[in-house]
Amino acid sequence: MSSLDWIVLFGTLIAIVGYGVYKTYGSQDMDSYIRGKGNMNWWTIGLSIMATQASAITFLSTPGQAYEDGMRFIQFYFGLPLAMIILSVTFLPIYYKLKVYTAYEFLENRFDLKTRTLAALLFLTQRGLAAGITIYAPAIILSTLLGWNLTFTNILIGVLVIIYTVSGGTKAVSITQKQQMAVMMGGMILAGILVIQMLPVKFTEALHVAGKMDKLNIVNFELDLSDRYNFWSGMTAALFLFLSYFGTDQSQVQRYLTGSSLKQSRMGLMMNGLLKVPMQFVILFIGVMVFVFYQFFQPPVVFNKVQTEMLENSSYSQEYLQLQEEFGQSFNEKNDQIMAMLAAIEAKDNQAVEEYKESIAQSFQKQEQVRNEVKELIVKNNPEAETRDTDYVFMRFVMDYLPTGIVGLLFAVIFSAAMSSTASELNALGSTSTIDIYKRSLVKEKSQHHYLISSKMLTAFWGVFAILFATYATLFENLIQAVNLLGSLFYGTILGIFVVGFYMKWVRGHAVFIAAFIAEAIILLVHFNNGGELFGIPINIGFLWYNAIGCILVMFFAALIQPILPGKSPKRKEPAQ
Repeated sequence: MSSLDWIVLFGTLIAIVGYGVYKTYGSQDMDSYIRGKGNMNWWTIGLSIMATQASAITFLSTPGQAYEDGMRFIQFYFGLPLAMIILSVTFLPIYYKLKVYTAYEFLENRFDLKTRTLAALLFLTQRGLAAGITIYAPAIILSTLLGWNLTFTNILIGVLVIIYTVSGGTKAVSITQKQQMAVMMGGMILAGILVIQMLPVKFTEALHVAGKMDKLNIVNFELDLSDRYNFWSGMTAALFLFLSYFGTDQSQVQRYLTGSSLKQSRMGLMMNGLLKVPMQFVILFIGVMVFVFYQFFQPPVVFNKVQTEMLENSSYSQEYLQLQEEFGQSFNEKNDQIMAMLAAIEAKDNQAVEEYKESIAQSFQKQEQVRNEVKELIVKNNPEAETRDTDYVFMRFVMDYLPTGIVGLLFAVIFSAAMSSTASELNALGSTSTIDIYKRSLVKEKSQHHYLISSKMLTAFWGVFAILFATYATLFENLIQAVNLLGSLFYGTILGIFVVGFYMKWVRGHAVFIAAFIAEAIILLVHFNNGGELFGIPINIGFLWYNAIGCILVMFFAALIQPILPGKSPKRKEPAQ
């Protein structure tokens, strides 16, 4: 990168961190540190909710996923607006009525301490690991692209977040996320405009190319449980995930509990429901436009430049160069066919269009075959090499083709996204550890100042834990899928506990506690045997369905166990804080 790019990158990061510390510097108490004194307006809440979910993985992995798989990932978000309506009507009023610091306080009020503690521990386990992935995911890409040491990159992201999150708490997280969202969406939209301007064909022709190459596959109504992304999984399985994530995950609950009123928090949630789908559409569409761009300008055989450079300097260099030549020939052949297809579209010769579409698909398949052969060489040269390169597509395009200054801005987008989501996670982990575990069960009856200091120390502890986990983590199949998978393993059980608490009034603490353990065990068994058999039953389901299954299992087993257990109806009590 140029000097200007470095200035833009570090200037942006330092300004965000400095602003967060400056605006929240001074005396604090527990209420201001955890709930930001409850005076946030709806648009600050809405941006904070969106920034919490929009991690660096969103901006790194989503365009690459669109490059490989088209627009169909957008279906994952179809259930989000409905989830926001349900939460605004059901969960949110209860949280406000009880004046809770964390979502899990409700569970002690409804059930008992052990159920509250179980849900808090499930959250701490899932979100603690996710915080590590949230740091690691962009760090491994950024360190590769910038030539930095991976551990240094992990530490840089983690330390920047720890500084202002520990210093200012929830308020620091919320106010910095406004600046981070401006940087993130401004940078992405600018990149989208530039890639469209750089195309050698008209925008309508670019859409024709994307459509004929099956990249504008927005909606699929086919019911297939093994398909992760279709209309039905988005409206059912993903709906359960969103209900759990936004309704019971403290990293999100803490964002809208800062509202000055129930109305402001509801409007913040609805803002997220209305804007999140268009936001994801834009990011995916940028990925599709990058794909179209690479139909006219030859792409790298493998987008991870470090791996191909290692191959060039290895004993497999001659084989690699030969494959690279074959790749170029397939690209030129396909490019000629695309131009001919566009001419046929212009002439409205539908038969020729279909013929060219078939030949383009065959040439594209040849390209992919060469790419796979290169990846095999990479593994031969380095058996531990990661060959899945879709997460490198967008930033490789940025570094190779975008002008000076914009490159630094786009790197600032990735760092800002990593910081925004990680800050929310650390803030929530510190709050939950303090309120639901430390203050409630370990060290009681201390001063507010003691718990304020404890919350800051626990936030810092989770920050260090996330950095350490990131340092020793390994890549999943795909970064964005890694986070959704990790959430899906736990969210269904947590949501099930809350749904029982809200709607199955006759179920008590012992029953839901046992049901949650059974449900979580089944989900883990299903996951580790997915694609194979469990007790002789073949299993092949998309992981998004874990959310619905986990929730339903908790409800089912709670209803089954409750009549067996002796005891009276649960007594209502004020939540212990």
